[in-house]
Amino acid sequence: MRRYGLYDATRGLTTAVVAGAAGVLLWVATQVGQQTTGRFWAEMGIVAAAGLVLSLAHVIAGWTKGLRLRLSLGTFLLGFVPVLVVAGWILMATQPGGGWHGGRIASWSGSIGVLGLVHALGLWHGVLAFGFGLVLGMAFDTVPALVEDEATIARRDAASAPMTAPGTVTSMDRGAADDPLTAEREAAHAAEPRTVVVGPTGEQK
Repeated sequence: MRRYGLYDATRGLTTAVVAGAAGVLLWVATQVGQQTTGRFWAEMGIVAAAGLVLSLAHVIAGWTKGLRLRLSLGTFLLGFVPVLVVAGWILMATQPGGGWHGGRIASWSGSIGVLGLVHALGLWHGVLAFGFGLVLGMAFDTVPALVEDEATIARRDAASAPMTAPGTVTSMDRGAADDPLTAEREAAHAAEPRTVVVGPTGEQK
């Protein structure tokens, strides 16, 4: 338990700092207001940034462990893009004053029978924007550094190989060099005629 003390303390401090930064952004958003369409979208953007900052706390903690940042393409496409479509649809349909394409989105919602649901969820503009930023941050992750390429591994293996004096022949090299001579000797021996001694005179056949 003790060996995780410093890591837990660092992670807790990082979370506190990130949460404080998210809180500051939420306070800034309250100063913008929603009197106009432009102010509405500016406020939603700041709230989404607060959610993003809070979600990136785990990424910051990963950096302290020597990991590198990456974007998870699968999480982005399968997790964030649907949230982008749904949250953006609701915010556009319920924006004040029927701003940018608001009337068109509301009309499409009525045509597919989800206008009531859109208006019900539209009461939580800030929650939708905050969740939007939160899910975007989840698309980022930290992973170990890249594995060394083959060239780097080959150079390292060559550097760590035992050194031999110039002109020294290793057992492997000697065996490889002797192979052709051995084969020639065996072939010559097989080609020699076999002789048989017959009788006391020692004549050969």
